Amino acid sequence: MTSLLAIVALGFFLGMRHATDPDHVIAITTIVTRERSGRQAALIGMAWGIGHTITILAVGSAIILFSVVIPPRLGLSMEFSVGVMLVLLGVMNLTGMMRWIRETISTRGHAHSHAHIDGDYIHDHAHVHGRETHPHSLSAPPVAWLDQTFGKISLYQLMRPLVVGVVHGLAGSAAVALLVLTTIRSPAWAISYLFIFGVGTIAGMMLITMAIATPFIRGHASSPLVRGTAIAFGLLSVGFGLFLIYQIGFVQGLFTAHPHWTPQ
Repeated sequence: MTSLLAIVALGFFLGMRHATDPDHVIAITTIVTRERSGRQAALIGMAWGIGHTITILAVGSAIILFSVVIPPRLGLSMEFSVGVMLVLLGVMNLTGMMRWIRETISTRGHAHSHAHIDGDYIHDHAHVHGRETHPHSLSAPPVAWLDQTFGKISLYQLMRPLVVGVVHGLAGSAAVALLVLTTIRSPAWAISYLFIFGVGTIAGMMLITMAIATPFIRGHASSPLVRGTAIAFGLLSVGFGLFLIYQIGFVQGLFTAHPHWTPQ
């Protein structure tokens, strides 16, 4: 009984700590900065954690049960996907922010901006007194076409962090599984540990997303602090993603003839 409780506690708290890895926090922050609800932020964290856990369980169980060996180039490719994803998330954030900046600069006369909601997005556009005009059609808000089409569907809103979590799970699953194998010899116990680890990761990411979303919930969508923070995290996501791409692609040799990979 003591051993069981120790495994459960260790797996849960290591999972919570795993949620705080820099690439995890940066990726989820680029999504959470759009939210104005603590509940929605928590659901985003939960979706990320579920995606991460699905991959950890799938890949980790294959390694534990069937002694699957991941080739260095495949392992590096899984980690490389995280860098690409961070760049894409950052660019998506910056594209939205830069559009708002261009609209603000181009506003003249008595025009000013105000916020309104398109699906799950809150954004500003030019507004003039008298007859109000929009710089875009209400049927075509300035977001990616997927958001334009499916933005009002709750399932789609949760699919984004779920996919991000799956990608992050690919990058870390081998390291977690190999670490478990060195300490837990029983396959059943090892897989149980992976599950508890995943539950801890879900709990940790829910806490993180709620904490990150707090200033955005309290702040107005168009406030300089909220927009400045969103831009900062977009730049950070792009910068850290490019760093990972360089590190994995050239330093660790993904794009060379002799890749070298150590799961971590």
